[in-house]
Amino acid sequence: MKKYLIALLMVCLPGLASAAASNYPMESFKADLRDQESLQRGMALFVNRCMGCHSMEYQRFARTAEDLGIPEDLMEEYLILGDHAINDLMTISMDKGDAAGWFGAPPPDLTLETRLRGSAWVYNYMRTFYRDDSARFGVNNGVFADVGMPNVLEDLQGIVINHCSREELEARGGFTGTLDPLTGNRSGQCLQVQPGTGSMTPAEFDQAIYDLTNFMTYVGEPSRLQAERIGTYVLIFLAIFTFFAYLLKREYWRDIH
Repeated sequence: MKKYLIALLMVCLPGLASAAASNYPMESFKADLRDQESLQRGMALFVNRCMGCHSMEYQRFARTAEDLGIPEDLMEEYLILGDHAINDLMTISMDKGDAAGWFGAPPPDLTLETRLRGSAWVYNYMRTFYRDDSARFGVNNGVFADVGMPNVLEDLQGIVINHCSREELEARGGFTGTLDPLTGNRSGQCLQVQPGTGSMTPAEFDQAIYDLTNFMTYVGEPSRLQAERIGTYVLIFLAIFTFFAYLLKREYWRDIH
């Protein structure tokens, strides 16, 4: 019961997140829940890179496979790790007590993270890790200062160096300035990727984070497309009903007058 109350608070009180929001100037993000290929790539990245620590315990593998157009046999072979079955919730085996000792607090469940903080927050957060030798895990984050997790995607993005103070970073943003098409860096920017340290180009990494955030946005509201489709039918019905109601009203008033 307790976990459902927590989930309800996460959905109904998004103002709690904005009250503690970063001053970092966010780049915009627009989800595309009809892009199944993006959602599939995002799920693969989440399962392989995030699900070792973070669960999605309000989402089922079977529901995800159906919505994302993934055959169940492929889901079971490539995207369900450990002892889970296709109808299980996307939980993890990490003990919360152990996790609290390792990280200072248990890694949060991410089912409703985009509902709580917003998709743009997640997108910018995942892109703005940078090296910080004074931090506990050797990294910091442009959106979330003193972040309490390692940068699990550094081998993809590359080593990111912050050339600004914290105040400058939050005032200017990390990735601003004139783009260099060869390195993918921008002149005068705070955060710069050291060339040759990542397996992806900046454009490829941004696309990967887009896919990941797109998937997390879907999980936060998996019935959204269905609700939009039903909403369209409801509006059409109301328009037709209103037309006939108007004709009926005219007929009644004709008899009265």
